[in-house]
Amino acid sequence: MRLALAEAGRAVRGGDVPVGAVVLAADGTTVLASGHNEREATGDPTAHAEVLAIRRAAADLGEWRLSGCTLVVTLEPCTMCAGALVQSRVDRVVYGARDEKAGAAGSLWDVVRDRRLNHRPEVIGDVLPDDCARLLTDFFRNSPRTSSGDSHRPDR
Repeated sequence: MRLALAEAGRAVRGGDVPVGAVVLAADGTTVLASGHNEREATGDPTAHAEVLAIRRAAADLGEWRLSGCTLVVTLEPCTMCAGALVQSRVDRVVYGARDEKAGAAGSLWDVVRDRRLNHRPEVIGDVLPDDCARLLTDFFRNSPRTSSGDSHRPDR
């Protein structure tokens, strides 16, 4: 999670909400890829930390199936990212802060463990939740976007 937190800090430098993610190989220690939110930096609405890390890990492995891999992310995945996790066949999702407004790994929805889907990764939540939440709180407290009305989605 500390690596994901460091990655989240990079998002702030680009003007994005501080969410960071890393994909670990099946050995649980080798980092295959990392990512941080880049929506503002790239103008890409799908440039969430998880999606970017998944794309990069798949490119590193040379295939779309991330079987055996673990995604570690500072904020509970949204529905888009949860869908990407299921589709990429990630075995495990570890997240820091819960997202009561848009979380899709147990808070608001539980997309990743929906029994109707063909793949259900293990979910481990609340890992360093205070550190992860503090990044988000500080960002929105100090962001000019909160006063302009653009903070309707503080999850991303």
